[in-house]
Parts: sequence; structure tokens; C-alpha cells
Amino acid sequence: MEIITERIQRSWKWIRALLFIAILIIISLMLVIFSAFIYGVVQGPPPLNVSQTSVFYANDGTVIGESHYGEERYWVELEEISPHVIDATLSVEDRKFFKHFGFDLKRIAGAAIADIKAGAKVQGASTITQQYARNLYLSHEKTWTRKLNEALYTIRLETNYSKDEILEGYLNTIYYGNGMYGIEAAAKHYFNKSALDLSLSEASLLAGIPKAPSHYSPFLNYENSKKRQAVVLNAMVAQELLSIEDAQAAMNESIIFNKNETTAIGIAPYFQDIVRKTLQDELNFDEQTLAQGGLRVHTTLDPFMQQAAEKSFEQIIREDSNIQASLIAMDPYSGAVKALVGGRSYEESPYNRAVQAIRMPGSTFKPILFYNAIDNGFTPSTVMRSEPMTFRYDEGKATYTPSNYNNYYANDFITLAQAIALSDNIYAVKAHMFLGPEKLVDTAKEIGISSDLLAVPSLALGTSSVKLIEMAQAYSHFANNGKQVQPIFIQKITDYNGKILFENEMPEQKQILNEAATYVTTQLMTGMFDPSLNDYTTVTGRDIRHSLTRPYAGKSGTTETDSWMVGFSPQLTTAVWIGYDKGKEITSPREKQYSKYIWAQFMEDAHTGMPVHSFKKPKTVVGKYINPDNGKLATESCPNKRFVYYLEGTEPTQYCNEHLHEDLDAQPEVPEQKSWWKELFSF
Repeated sequence: MEIITERIQRSWKWIRALLFIAILIIISLMLVIFSAFIYGVVQGPPPLNVSQTSVFYANDGTVIGESHYGEERYWVELEEISPHVIDATLSVEDRKFFKHFGFDLKRIAGAAIADIKAGAKVQGASTITQQYARNLYLSHEKTWTRKLNEALYTIRLETNYSKDEILEGYLNTIYYGNGMYGIEAAAKHYFNKSALDLSLSEASLLAGIPKAPSHYSPFLNYENSKKRQAVVLNAMVAQELLSIEDAQAAMNESIIFNKNETTAIGIAPYFQDIVRKTLQDELNFDEQTLAQGGLRVHTTLDPFMQQAAEKSFEQIIREDSNIQASLIAMDPYSGAVKALVGGRSYEESPYNRAVQAIRMPGSTFKPILFYNAIDNGFTPSTVMRSEPMTFRYDEGKATYTPSNYNNYYANDFITLAQAIALSDNIYAVKAHMFLGPEKLVDTAKEIGISSDLLAVPSLALGTSSVKLIEMAQAYSHFANNGKQVQPIFIQKITDYNGKILFENEMPEQKQILNEAATYVTTQLMTGMFDPSLNDYTTVTGRDIRHSLTRPYAGKSGTTETDSWMVGFSPQLTTAVWIGYDKGKEITSPREKQYSKYIWAQFMEDAHTGMPVHSFKKPKTVVGKYINPDNGKLATESCPNKRFVYYLEGTEPTQYCNEHLHEDLDAQPEVPEQKSWWKELFSF
């Protein structure tokens, strides 16, 4: 009996302790809630209109655009919003909105458990009030300080505003993608109607966008937006706000979108798109911050060069042509992108061909090959025959038979200097196979070609598709004597108070390529403009050479579907592509020349006011006058000669003697002198 009594007394002690602890917890929670209420009352209502538009600047400080395209904001009262919008939003964003005091504790706990199980953040727990607070508190930082401030703003909102006022504010400030803030702006933009007139199908589609505006925008990703709409409608069914039949009917309803929406795209819209993508993907600024965070983004764009690029497109490409084009120009030392055009009309097609399109570069790939050749024993005087032939590869299992343009061949020996200037395919593939196809792949990767490359004989002729920006980056390595360079679009980011949030400091440049071999290759690339290298055909830059007024190096390339021109001065690298989006064959000879003419006009315009510079010669390079037909040292008898650079120790030592007999043949004929005895005995 005493044992039982003891146990009862011991149990009662535990019960009293637990009750005491529970009472303390309850009192503590009540104190926290009371303190929060007092805080909210004392602090008063937070300001509701603190949004700041983010601004993009060119490198001269001029404004080129903002963080939205034609941003629209309209404030409508809750009564002016379709009940379908309210029901759909509450169902998918915060079903207990009218029951909690700004925080859904059960939802927070569930999200925490889900995150712990997944080992990452996979589920959100923010209420509508918290999201509204986040919209009002404009900080881009993902820190505990921001979360605390959001919590305090949430308390102040709940304390000082009614649920209807909070819901109204939320629906008028939430981001619906495409630069639209608030349900009224979204309704006008997507459907050309007021928020009050939205149907269940339209309302459920819009209610799904704020979770990820770019991902669920019906204009950008219609299929994703429909999947999200199904989630919204199912949530409404679960809340008994809809029948399954009504939800199915809304899902199947044919939606008519507003096709006449207009957007203010500003200067260089393709460039601005890349800046936005860089801000989000590389610098981790979210869409909300870009749209309302008041960022000041200082870009690398040069307005004068951008205007010159766009003007070259307008003046050279025929207006009635459907062909597309893209251009990118960058500083070969800093990597700063100075001008970029991703297509002929952003309004008609925002697809950015300068950074997204993957096309075959053709012969513009050859300088990378010839750099390898120079760095591995070839010289500008190295001769090989240009004649039709078939190459065997893959241990003799496969063959490849290249051909020259228009099937023109020297059927004789030509020098490497001529091969690059004339764009001889046979010479290129021979050199490629001698060096080994993997060598070209490795070097291309080192200088910025990240697209997949096949180590096959045809790679020498640019048959693996790449991006225009990759070719601009690769050629910049030639322009800066082989130093590493990366394209950049943003110089600096500050908040609206001038505090620096990011600054792109130029890293110490690493020497990637052999400096001397790079210089020799660059000089070989000037040959496309030099008629002294004409042979069985003419140099590929003959049509534009007369319009060029300073030293340039470059290479053109043509396939059945693509036309390229990539080249540089010591101050600027520019790549131009011409072609059709769907790979249609370019049949017009005029259209095939567009890339060269655009490149030449842009480069001349872009260099206006710049001093004329020559390419910087390393000490380990020597120059010699040679006969470009045979690569030997030129003599006074040679009718054709060119000054060519060599790696020190590889320059030719043998003089050309092909024209010595021509000199002898050219001497005036001397009459034969007859002797006296011939005169005497002649008949």
C-alpha cells in the first residue's frame, strides 16, 4: 500500500511540474503575442508605397532601360476584383488567411519538416501578409535580418490593417510577370479586360503566376502556366469553393489572350535581356528585387557602338529580306561587351541569336587550327598541295572528302599564308589530321568554346555548331596576344542610396596561348584583306578591303545555311552571323556577303575617334619579305612579295630563285657578230 501511495505522490509531482511548465509556456506565448500587438500598435502602420524601379545604365551613364518592360500599376478596391481571383489566390497562397494573425504556425512547422527531410528548401510557408510585407520591405538580401524585418512588418500590417485591406494591398502589388504589378495591370495586359470581369479560367491562370512569374507566364511558358492552373483549380476544389465539374470546365475553356500588348523596350533590348539573366542566374537577384528593389545597374554597353551596330543592319540588309542576323562586339582585354544585336527586330522575335543560337561557324574556326599549326612546327611558309583528296579516319573505317569553295583548287603547292587568306579547305584538313583532331578541340575549349565539338576531320572546317558569343570570346584571345578573357555585361551594381552591392573587378589575365604563335596567327589573319596572297582564287576579304582604314585581322566563314565574319582590331573584337532561324539554305550571293559588309561598316564606325594602333609584336617574332607563292625569301626579281612574321628561328633561309631565269630571258637580244673570214666566204 505504501509503495502505491509513493508512486501516486511521485506521479503527482511530475504532473504538477508538467502543468507548471505548460502554464509558463502559455504565459510566455501570451506575452509574446501581447508584446507583438503592443509593438504593432506603437510602431503604427508601415508605409505602403515604397517600391523603387531598378535602372540600367550604359557605360557613359545614360539610361538604357529599366527593370520592367512598360511596367503598369493600377490600384483597385477589393470590390472591383473578381471573386474568382480572390478565391483562387486564397486557395493556392494562404487558405487560412482569415484565421491567423499573419503567421500560419502549422504551415511553418510542416514546411520545416519537409525541408529537413529533403535536405534543402523545398516548401514555402509564407502567408499573404508575409508576402505583402516582403513586397513593401525592399531588401534583396536573403539574410536572417531581412526575415526578422519581414516578421516585424507582418505584425505591423496585421495590427493596423484589416484582413480585407491587407488582401487588397497584396492583390494590387504582387508581381504577375511581364512587368505587370497588381491584378488590374495583369488583367489588362494578358486579357485586355478589368480585374472585375475575369472569368474563373482567367482568374485561376493568373493566380498561378506569382509563384514563379517567368516560369508560369502564359506568354513565356504556356504549357507550364496550364499545369499551374490545374494546381490552383484543384486547391479550390479541395476548399469546396468549386465543384470538380466547374474546375474541369475552367481548365478546358479556350482562353483568348490580348495580342496587342505593347512594351517599352528601351535601348539594346537583347543586351538588357542578358543583363537581367546575369543578375538572376549569376548574381542571385530575384525577379521581385529587379522589379522593385531600386537597383542601379551600370553595364558595359557603349551607346555609340550600339547605334552603329543597329544602323549597319538597317543599311545593309534589304528590308524585304526575311534573313536574320546577330552581332556582338567586345573589348578583347577587359571582356566588356560594347554592343550586341540579337536579331533584326526584338518586337517580332526576342530570341537572342547572339547568345542562344548554336550554328556551324564554317571557316571562322580555321584560325584556331592554324594557331595550333604554328605552335607545333608549321610556319607561314609551310607548303602543301591543294587538290581533291579523301581522308581516312577512325582507324580507316570512315572517309571524308572535303571540297574547296566552287571546287577551285590550286592543283599545286600553296603556303600556309595563302591557305588561310584564300580559305583553302584541303590544306586546313591536312594540317588538322597531321596535328590530330583532339588538339583542335582542346585549344578551342581553352579559349572559350563551350559547345560540344566532335574530334573529326571536318571540324577543321567548322562543322560543329557554336554560339556567336563563343567565337567573339575565342578571337579576343588572338587580339590580346593569347591572354584569358571572359565576356562581361555588368560593371557595377548599387542600391538607390549608392551603396555598392557588386563590382566587376578585372582579374589578372592568365596567358592561355603562346604569345608569339598568337601574334603570328593574327598577322596571318590580316591576309584575307591582302591581294598579294591571291593565287588560284582571290583573298576572301577582297570585297571589303577598300572600305577599311586601319589594321584588322579576321576570318569569314560560309556554310549552306550560315554566313559569318569574325575579326578584330587591337581595340575591339566583333563577330557577325547571318542566316535563317530554321536553317534554310542561303541561296542569294548578296545575302552571303551581308556578314562581311556589316562587320566592315560597323568596325569603321565603331572606331571613329579612336587612335590607330598596330598589333603588339613580341620580341620572339621576326619578320621577313617572302614570295607568298613558295614561302621563300623574296629577291628583287620576285614580282610579288609580302612581309610575313615567324617565330624566331623558324623564318626561311633559302632565297627564291624562280624568277632569275625570267630576268635573263628579259635581257635585250644582242645581234650575232660575224668574223671577217665568215664575211669573206659567205654566199
